[in-house]
Amino acid sequence: MISIFRLHAPFSMLRLGFIFIFLVQFLSPLLAQVIDLGKDNTLARKLQIAEMAIKGLYVDQVDEQKLVEDAIRGMLEKLDPHSAYSTAKETKAMNEPLQGSFDGIGVQFNMVQDTLLVIQPVLKGPSEKVGILAGDRIVAVNDTAIAGVKMSKEEIMKRLRGPRGTKVKLTIVRRGIKDKLVFTVTRDKIPVKTIDAYYMIRPQVGYIRIGSFGATTYDEFMEAVDKLKKQGMHDLVLDLQENGGGYLIAAVRIANEFLKKNDLIVYTKGLRTERQDYKADGTGRLLEGKVVALINEYTASAAEIVTGALQDQDRGWVVGRRSFGKGLVQRPIEFSDGSMIRLTIAHYYTPSGRCIQKPYKKGENLDYAMDIEKRFEHGELYSADSIHFADSLKYQTLRQHRTVYGGGGVMPDYFVPLDTTLTTRFHRQLLARSFIINANLSYVDAHRKELKKRYPTFDTFLRDFEVPQSVIDNIVAEAAKQNVKPKDEAELKATMPALRAQLKALVARDLWDMSEYFHIINERNAIVKKALTLF
Repeated sequence: MISIFRLHAPFSMLRLGFIFIFLVQFLSPLLAQVIDLGKDNTLARKLQIAEMAIKGLYVDQVDEQKLVEDAIRGMLEKLDPHSAYSTAKETKAMNEPLQGSFDGIGVQFNMVQDTLLVIQPVLKGPSEKVGILAGDRIVAVNDTAIAGVKMSKEEIMKRLRGPRGTKVKLTIVRRGIKDKLVFTVTRDKIPVKTIDAYYMIRPQVGYIRIGSFGATTYDEFMEAVDKLKKQGMHDLVLDLQENGGGYLIAAVRIANEFLKKNDLIVYTKGLRTERQDYKADGTGRLLEGKVVALINEYTASAAEIVTGALQDQDRGWVVGRRSFGKGLVQRPIEFSDGSMIRLTIAHYYTPSGRCIQKPYKKGENLDYAMDIEKRFEHGELYSADSIHFADSLKYQTLRQHRTVYGGGGVMPDYFVPLDTTLTTRFHRQLLARSFIINANLSYVDAHRKELKKRYPTFDTFLRDFEVPQSVIDNIVAEAAKQNVKPKDEAELKATMPALRAQLKALVARDLWDMSEYFHIINERNAIVKKALTLF
């Protein structure tokens, strides 16, 4: 893969011999010693020789660190699609959501016209403690302006985040206050939630949506279960749509809550990794009652472990569309500089023996990455009849002996096609160009106190609030200025139901939290609606 020279036709073997003589005679003693292949002709030595030769002989200056990193990436790219290398910076950013916390000031924010608008301060977080409120605009950090200077969101986050215990001075503009306010915030650990939402979706039926499987997911999940049981939950909708996975052990602990003692949850096995079984210990608190798991084409990895366990053990129904199909286990290999390799060491198998990893060719990662796009093109997302599994991929569930399939994701028990009638082309364009989110932020910012007073509880908001027509008109007008228009009056009319529901959900999110957002938006989700018919 890596060679010292790239040979071309004009090169003779004689010239090549002169080059090697030159290397031995004129390189430093250390390099000359390394290049003596007779001493230690190992593959690792070969890589070391190549790196040192490039460093010592190449015609131009090279970045040695990048050279080594590119070599590592080159090796991993020839393996499976999920073995990968990440720099120290990339590793830190990737791990934060899974580890459950990061150091910062503790605000949810969005950018509105080049200004950072606080959506909500984190409850009991460092910003809330000093008096920062929802609706505040942060215009400067440590006397450096961040508003109106076209600073990237990443750069702003870099200035706001910092080690726990350090202080940062924030200059704030608050609606109704003439002068700017200055707050000194002491950074602290900010929890990252992996449970997106939970609420009672119907009498006796709870709903929990897991966004990813991280270090805190199990504790968050059980907290949600406790609160929903106090509200009368007997059955559960477990929403794993768009859940890209995370820690295997977090998935095992969640699945354990539903299964009886010694029920197999998942097992892993690789060429050089012995089989390891993960079984339920019988202490689960959700052994009774119905459970329906929701999946779609973006449900992957750890989320597929939970889904496969529930399906194979005939513990619950699976509703939605065929999941992503990632059945590979990665082991992190950390370097002293904070960088990391995530190396695939095993496959995981559902209790019936299914490996749900979808097919791939080593080194052809682009083709693998385009799989979802191909599902769109083949019509799979619109019809279950477009999905064909080989007979060799047939398996049986362990109790009811229903036929299930491996080798390409989890196929749901109840297929729900993608409903293209729910949104129009015009709606998708409004969403993609941020017209909807910007209109929502402006509306809530201008009417927050009034909305809180008029709707003291979410129940009153859910029952009585309607999106003002003026907000809709403003969105359409702003979009028209950028030549984003409905093709006719019929498309505009067809856009309104989804647009109003989305705006109402966004307002609820900004006044309360994500549970309230999904409470509204789920009433138009076809997969959720199908699940509810099973109770």
